[in-house]
Amino acid sequence: MGVMIAHNKDKTYYGYLEGHRPMPNITLSVDEEIIKKVRKIAVDKNTTLTAMVRDYLKSVAESDRPVRERALMDLNASFKKLGRDMGRRTWKRDDLYER
Repeated sequence: MGVMIAHNKDKTYYGYLEGHRPMPNITLSVDEEIIKKVRKIAVDKNTTLTAMVRDYLKSVAESDRPVRERALMDLNASFKKLGRDMGRRTWKRDDLYER
């Protein structure tokens, strides 16, 4: 069905936002005490049990890739997370040598 994008008194519009795509659901059998403990850990980390399982499965899938490729992916992810727009370049290379 997708996520709700807009709602008014007559209609509700559903669709997929950019970067969001439907994911398949899986069913796991896990001891109830383990689930309770991990949910508490998830709350402390400001996340969810589902997100923790998803991140773990992703890390397992990526651990199969060569170390150099994983390092490059991590570096690119940090650039996206921490990067800032520096604006348009207003200088020329020769200007740097005039200091």
